[in-house]
Amino acid sequence: EHQDLPQEVFAVDPTSAGQAPNTEVLYRCRKCRRALFRSSSILSHTEGSGATAFTHKRITDSAQLRGGGHEKCTSYFTEPVQWMEPALLGVMEGQLLCPKCTAKLGSFSWRGEQCSCGRWVTPAFQIHKSRVDEVRTLPIANVQAPKT
Repeated sequence: EHQDLPQEVFAVDPTSAGQAPNTEVLYRCRKCRRALFRSSSILSHTEGSGATAFTHKRITDSAQLRGGGHEKCTSYFTEPVQWMEPALLGVMEGQLLCPKCTAKLGSFSWRGEQCSCGRWVTPAFQIHKSRVDEVRTLPIANVQAPKT
């Protein structure tokens, strides 16, 4: 049975919100550039034990365990955003698709998912970093009209 989730559960969709503070980063779909979420919606988690946390990928080479300089977390875990609501209703897990172009952005699971760093995150609304672009607002100081 489909039930409506309380609106307080969802972060505000950046396309429907007013101006955000200049310090906040906006994340957009890499394919169609639709605004998806803000940096305030990202949930932080402590880093897990990396590849050793995955039982099916036991790696003993210490160079590989250090990550070789690569970023350990390859996804953002966010709070649910308003545009996700239709996908979340009535199911425990599924894909997160861009609401504009339907490109696959990531997945969700109310039971939780394991981050690439090895940490288990529950519930998980996982957006792959490779599927979104970071948009930062640059502060412009004391702009004056050109003299003619």
